[in-house]
Amino acid sequence: MLRSKHSLTFSAGPAALAEIRRDGLEPGRLGTLAGASGGAKWLVLSQLDRVVFRRLLAGLEAPVHTIGSSIGAWRFACYGQADPLAAIDRFETAYLEQRYSKKPDRAEITARSREILDFVLGENGATEIVTNPLLRTHIMTVRSRHLLGHDNRLSLAAGLMGAAGLNAASRRTLGAFFERALFHDPRDLPPFYELDGFPMRQITLTERNLKDAVLATGSIPLVLEGVRDIEGAPPGTYRDGGVIDYHLDFPHSSENRLALYLHFYNWIKPGWFDKYLSWRQADAASTDRTILISPTAEFVSRLPYGKIPDRRDFVDFSPSERVRVWRTVVKACEELADEFEDVIDNGRFAERVVPLAGSAD
Repeated sequence: MLRSKHSLTFSAGPAALAEIRRDGLEPGRLGTLAGASGGAKWLVLSQLDRVVFRRLLAGLEAPVHTIGSSIGAWRFACYGQADPLAAIDRFETAYLEQRYSKKPDRAEITARSREILDFVLGENGATEIVTNPLLRTHIMTVRSRHLLGHDNRLSLAAGLMGAAGLNAASRRTLGAFFERALFHDPRDLPPFYELDGFPMRQITLTERNLKDAVLATGSIPLVLEGVRDIEGAPPGTYRDGGVIDYHLDFPHSSENRLALYLHFYNWIKPGWFDKYLSWRQADAASTDRTILISPTAEFVSRLPYGKIPDRRDFVDFSPSERVRVWRTVVKACEELADEFEDVIDNGRFAERVVPLAGSAD
């Protein structure tokens, strides 16, 4: 099989596509940085994140909104610190080296997640994020309702089964089980401050509740404990924002700016329960002004075991083998960073961009 000359796909929604083909990409046009849920999948993006830090952040004009659920929000907790490159180095190191007992329970996994977050943020990270002069950090979580508000395994499992079953019939039924809960920087309201489709809470992000908000958005039901009664938020249990907003199926950008979305795939699934529903597609209007950058299938086929890292690796590999595989992936993804920098240096966005899957040219 002939190897593709490209390892990255640059795709865009209709409005973004037309603008880039006409004018190229000016960094100052970017008003939102978006990041999806995906756990260990983020390791294929860590080198691309570094390029954003080195090459694009200095060319952006405040305010620039970041919006993430789950691991996307963890990544942006690095972006928002005074030294983003040092923060992503800490995050990558801690994430790669995390280890557990043979059969870790939710308490152990939750405690380890807090340790990693404390290491990533250090003493001043939370303050730096909420006072960042350029970036406005926003974190999407869900507030659990009814049976899902408890961490009792039986009631939680029953609630999740009910949510998954009804979601297969209609995504809107998730509103009976979860509320969107957006922790937002109050200095500038984001374009996604109010969203249709589900009940929604807007909560001011502060230095005091930032850690809990970041932990909550990565708290996968049945894997980690939910985060209860976050300061400044309505009482309740907050969990993984990807439950509703797995790949952020809502408009990312304001009407006069663009969104940059580094992603594991060149397509978007609306919610966590939609992963295996082939008929459940994202709304094309959500990405009208979005530029999505993702590794090609051919590049992924050359990674260890021909796949992007995922949470199953904790089960399928020994700890030492998992670390070896993940380090190999991170090293291989330097190729993605080199290609991204080449496109920036040589103004090749216009020639490389293609219509985003599910949108019209």
